[in-house]
Amino acid sequence: MEEQEKAAHILFDLMKENGWSFAIAESCTGGNIAHQITLIPGSSSFFKGGIVSYSNEVKMNVLGVKAESLEKHGAVSQAVVEQMVEGAVRVIGSDFAVATSGVAGPDGGTPEKPVGTVWMAVSNGKKTLSRKFLFGTDRKENIEKATAAAFFLVKEFAGK
Repeated sequence: MEEQEKAAHILFDLMKENGWSFAIAESCTGGNIAHQITLIPGSSSFFKGGIVSYSNEVKMNVLGVKAESLEKHGAVSQAVVEQMVEGAVRVIGSDFAVATSGVAGPDGGTPEKPVGTVWMAVSNGKKTLSRKFLFGTDRKENIEKATAAAFFLVKEFAGK
């Protein structure tokens, strides 16, 4: 079983054991987190849904990301990913959510945000934890690694 699949099962167990609901706001992972969750039978018992906010317009209009944050920090930033995850909790009405925003590659990187840079955040609506990751230059691997890291970040946040 791949790392992202194992990580999805860890999330499944954590949410089921505690009776929590879960949502996602994905950008650079493009729905892969939701895909990994929904591969698991019974995931509908905790997974409420998600938003693939690949464009800045969706980040702003659906998740409530501030235009000023996008202009000042860019989509791949701590400020934006935190607003994305808090928007997902609010809009979807879940106990927890995770959000990702990054440069999957193979192009689009800058010296400040090279290919493989991913910001992610997890929130329960009261507090938010965010973290920056630097993966490699392979797009598929970056999406897979970011997906697994998102599940582990939720586990860390939930204190289990």
